Amino acid sequence: MIGSLIAKRALAEAFGHLNRRDLAKFMAAWRDDGEFVYPGDIPESGTFRGKAAVEGWFRRFFEQFPVIRFDLRDICVRDLFDLKGTNTVAVRWDIALTNRGGREGRNAGVTVVEIQSGKVVRATDYLFDLGDNFRKNWSAL
Repeated sequence: MIGSLIAKRALAEAFGHLNRRDLAKFMAAWRDDGEFVYPGDIPESGTFRGKAAVEGWFRRFFEQFPVIRFDLRDICVRDLFDLKGTNTVAVRWDIALTNRGGREGRNAGVTVVEIQSGKVVRATDYLFDLGDNFRKNWSAL
């Protein structure tokens, strides 16, 4: 049970770092060989391998969206009793954002985070809206 509390706290802090645009603290939780998977059919979609590539993706995310606000809805942990820092955590969230063109948007999604020895090895985003709203937010339409 204590393992789930630690994992939930760590993920809540990670999204807090994103909300504060603190990329250094956010990236401190990633392994050097970590991967980030972002859905959709826009240039920013795909699998980003290695800490440098993941950091570059989030830097572009901050550039595209000068205003972001994640609101966490649920954090679910696979192994409630993990004490080794190896687990899978799903975070359901809503996001309000403003892109660099001034367009305000919203979306919702789930991020599934795989953790090994206390570091993120893979995070996969699943977004509710991948249609025109998504593309307009990213200035891809």
